[in-house]
Amino acid sequence: MKADLHVHTSYSYDSLASPREMVQAALQRGIDCIAICDHQTIKGALEAVRLASDKPILIIPGIEIKSREGDILGLNVKKTIPNHLSVQETIREIKTVGGMAIIPHPFGFNCSFGGDFKKIISIIDGIEVLNATIFGAGNKKALSFAQKHNLPMTAGSDAHSSRFLGKAYLEIPGQGLSINEIFEKIKNKDVKIGGGEANLLEKIIDHSIRNIIKTKSYVSREKRKI
Repeated sequence: MKADLHVHTSYSYDSLASPREMVQAALQRGIDCIAICDHQTIKGALEAVRLASDKPILIIPGIEIKSREGDILGLNVKKTIPNHLSVQETIREIKTVGGMAIIPHPFGFNCSFGGDFKKIISIIDGIEVLNATIFGAGNKKALSFAQKHNLPMTAGSDAHSSRFLGKAYLEIPGQGLSINEIFEKIKNKDVKIGGGEANLLEKIIDHSIRNIIKTKSYVSREKRKI
């Protein structure tokens, strides 16, 4: 199976890609599983689960949470977990609902994890070692860190548009695996990293579009307050 474990939809404040569009893109590119991890909400993930119920693709519902120390992905999470908890509290909330706690882009430029890894290395379920959209040498640092500490590894495109979906993914032995079976493969390190990073121009364009969408979203929210 090919699994892209970090995807966003229009339910994130910096994306315009509908859940339907992301599901269709995954099917077209031979991606067998996607984890939709929108910022601060699970609505996009749950919508994608419904849309894909009769299609040959597995949707893992998830969420990207902003803890006080940095971003955390909660995979297989079906409830909203609030931002701005401590990293330990956030991980505990994820695990309480049966989710898997992953640190995304831990060494990415301008999006790195800001906490002390020594305090959480024994309680996280893994780190993302390939993110298709980050700048700098963050992926190389993440892979080296995971290997040094014998941590489970994941990969994801961090796609905010259908163009990027599937650029980075995990290759997981087997077909038709369940979410729990995929998690076991990850924990047992029975996976391979597939795909790669987008090129520099693609990244610049992608992040520019994200920032424009984010700004429009912020302005719209402020107008509603007036």
